[in-house]
Amino acid sequence: MQIPVASTLARLIGAVIGRDAANALIDLVDIDPAIGAGTGDQVRRAVMAQALNLLLLEDLLARAPTGAAYVADLAAAGRRLVFDHGAVRTVGLSGMGALPAGEVALTRVLKPLGYAMAETYPLDRLGMTGRSYTQLDYPETLPQFFVSELHVERFSSKFQEAARRVTARSEDPLSSGDVAKLEILAATGGLGFEDARTLLPRLVACFGRQHVDAAWSDYEILLSESAEMAWIATEGNAFNHATDRVASIGWVVARERGLGRPLKPTIEVSTNGRIWQTAFLADPAQRTFIGPDGGLLAREVPGSFFEFIQREPDPDTGRLDLSFDSSNAQGIFKMTSARQA
Repeated sequence: MQIPVASTLARLIGAVIGRDAANALIDLVDIDPAIGAGTGDQVRRAVMAQALNLLLLEDLLARAPTGAAYVADLAAAGRRLVFDHGAVRTVGLSGMGALPAGEVALTRVLKPLGYAMAETYPLDRLGMTGRSYTQLDYPETLPQFFVSELHVERFSSKFQEAARRVTARSEDPLSSGDVAKLEILAATGGLGFEDARTLLPRLVACFGRQHVDAAWSDYEILLSESAEMAWIATEGNAFNHATDRVASIGWVVARERGLGRPLKPTIEVSTNGRIWQTAFLADPAQRTFIGPDGGLLAREVPGSFFEFIQREPDPDTGRLDLSFDSSNAQGIFKMTSARQA
């Protein structure tokens, strides 16, 4: 369905990035008409959640050109992305400046938008825990969030010290006024348009890097024990990946390999046999570090990537299986583990 340009969703995103850019972004994604077609100046939490997801997708595609090329191909073929989920990484470490530790930095945003934790996934090989968050009003048509939290205490004391140095001066993107608006959203399920318009870019800012450039020496320490923490050091809480829900992952893989795009060599299959996942390799990113003499160093590191998922119904419920799988997740996380630095 074409989302009306006068819809609340289109107006809200347009207020942040401009009307033409908003309409182009909306046209890329399959949006539930119950979310996208509404009008008026009251912004429901589901509309706010959709707007946030779209803006985070736009940011991801700007950083992952291989994924952007795939999405452009979809648009050229008259198809829309079925946005299944976005994945973000956090670090469970106190003393991160003004920023709350771990996943709380993000769940304080997600919960007022109607998201609730669905399941917990141990990621023990990575020293992490993953948790899926599903939007309660539209669980199948609004993207989920897969939020992983790295447990610094599971690593060496040298690693812990480096992680503390990297995150010590983290800033909080949310002001007290922003928090007050989130409290209203949580209590009432909506906001007036002007409040939503001013809050939305602050929510987007929460999904970025909140700390300053890392020292190259600290990055090397982190990378030696955890590619995931090294990634957080350069990318912060940005989308690690976004995901298209596809009807046939095998067909997609064959097509993308035929186009010469770099893909994970295997498809991850869940323990229950209902979920298949694979991904492009992470696109490289140029990032700056503090060198030993205090000057800036430019280095190429793994950036973000784009993923594909095929989901089948749960035979016990007849509904789409929205779960994840610890083994699958740890396999997908390897997309950013290449030592490209």
